[in-house]
Amino acid sequence: MSIQKFKLFSFSGKMKVLHLSWMAFFITFVVWFNAAPLVSVIADSLGLTKDQIKTLLILNVALTIPARIIIGMVTDKYGPKVTYSALLAICSIPCFMFAVADSFEQLALARFLIGFIGAGFVIGIRVVSEWFPAKELGTAEGIYGGWGNFGSAAAAFTLPAVALAFGGENGWRFAIGLTGLMSLAFSFVYYFNITDTPKGSTYFKPKKGGGLEVTSKNDFVLLIIMKIPMYATLALLAWKLSPAGVSMFTQSVTELIYGLLLVVFVIDVYQTYQVNKHIFTREVPEFERYEFKQVAVLNVLYFTTFGSELAVVSMLPLFFAETFALGMAQAGMVASSYAFMNLMSRPGGGWLSDKFGRKTTLLILTAGLAVGYFSVAQIESSWNLPVAVVVVMACSFFVQGGEGAVFAAVPLIKRRLTGQIAGMTGAYGNVGAVFFLTVYSMVSTQMFFYVIALSAVFGFITLFFMNEPKGHIAEVNEQGEVTLISVS
Repeated sequence: MSIQKFKLFSFSGKMKVLHLSWMAFFITFVVWFNAAPLVSVIADSLGLTKDQIKTLLILNVALTIPARIIIGMVTDKYGPKVTYSALLAICSIPCFMFAVADSFEQLALARFLIGFIGAGFVIGIRVVSEWFPAKELGTAEGIYGGWGNFGSAAAAFTLPAVALAFGGENGWRFAIGLTGLMSLAFSFVYYFNITDTPKGSTYFKPKKGGGLEVTSKNDFVLLIIMKIPMYATLALLAWKLSPAGVSMFTQSVTELIYGLLLVVFVIDVYQTYQVNKHIFTREVPEFERYEFKQVAVLNVLYFTTFGSELAVVSMLPLFFAETFALGMAQAGMVASSYAFMNLMSRPGGGWLSDKFGRKTTLLILTAGLAVGYFSVAQIESSWNLPVAVVVVMACSFFVQGGEGAVFAAVPLIKRRLTGQIAGMTGAYGNVGAVFFLTVYSMVSTQMFFYVIALSAVFGFITLFFMNEPKGHIAEVNEQGEVTLISVS
């Protein structure tokens, strides 16, 4: 492990890996959210209805849930360098498809495929964990996540200006196409400037492919239970696109999707059993075990933190516009204060974890998150706007700080499975987003914030089942040699 000091503005060694990784993540978020600030222009250009616009927004997040699981497995097997470079290059294709689309159907297909780039986040979690020691890992992962996450806000600020600069009714096409070009170009930059581990370190791979390894029968049962909400969320997305929702699919197509999800779930369970069937006949050596409940708790917390962030970012401009009678441009600027906090909050959550412990930090930030959303639920038109903005920004500190603290703990569970664990936890963030946005479409705005606050209370309770990472995790290489990796 590198003993280079943590110098934020250095661009060599592990710091170069960190900076190039957050830049890659930043670009994935620019591409993923490139249509959001241009949606009204795109709608005018191609004559889209409101229902069609809503459908595009749903499709944007649909593929990211399975994509994060798949990319987690690919990262663990082939390494972050190849995986990130390939993802950036391949996902530029649907970006170009979206830029040249002439119909809603073409837009919908391209938007659905672009959702795959939302899995890029998982790759950087693994590579950063390879380069930074445990005592710096929270801060490094926080910078990676927070600065990369800012790509969505950067897209909102810059892409309308780019579209205007190109001018004409096709200005949006050039703006979208440019983000695809950025993604393609950076895939080469990343590939030729990154190594998976510091020189002399071993890149540990899963012993078996096709499913997450667990180390006890109880953990196997818990793993299967934790898979169910991901499939249920995909079914919920299908329902929203059915005649009961926005009518993009016919009832028969919707039922076919339900059937396919059930088949895939059964295959997934079978594959997971094949990977883990040895635990039913013999015990895993104690030094190789890990507790899956650690993963389950972090999944629940990311459901509330990142899930609520994605949902709130989607509805906050409209909330401010309606509550304080603001124009959409003003409301967008005010609401962006929530996303801006990412630059400091997520690294802050990681830094606090490094200093005061993973569990303690998560308990404090999750409690603050519950209080924060309860406070936001009280905002009404009689409030002063600056006070409302301060309350929203304070809430967002706990939300994004919590995200940083979650991923300060993820890489300390089992090194060779970090990609898959990060993939599952990351997917739970998207599950949360779909769940909260569905709630938002069915209840009052105040109740929406109360539901998020209640989910934070539930997350706080689950934290009492989590153990603080201590000592070392053991990994065995292909030659059978044991390496101890410090996690405290």
